Amino acid sequence: MQQIQSKQPRKQRKWRYDAPLHRRQKMLAAHLSKDLKEKYNRRSISIRKGDQVKVMRGAFVGIGGEVLKVNLEKYKIYVDGITQKKADGTDVSRPIDPSNVLITELFIEDKERRNMLERKIE
Repeated sequence: MQQIQSKQPRKQRKWRYDAPLHRRQKMLAAHLSKDLKEKYNRRSISIRKGDQVKVMRGAFVGIGGEVLKVNLEKYKIYVDGITQKKADGTDVSRPIDPSNVLITELFIEDKERRNMLERKIE
């Protein structure tokens, strides 16, 4: 699958809709906080379950929490503590676009992710 080359919005939407999972994971990236940016020498990274994020835009601005779920199909993330009430009164997790959050702490238990971060430091 090739990168988007068209300027037409319909073709760009189609490309995102048909994108394979390994491309979708890269599209679910967010900026790093200042201290993480200096430490790892990169501006953004893909969001994973377990990362600590802070919401920078929207109705939940300023609220932080842990990423509970990453939905590659809908390009959304779910953060602990960000919920909305349904008509029957129950709380459900509210999906958030990853471009609207800032990563404050990374989940680096995964050896592959640790190696990827250390490559850029050098």
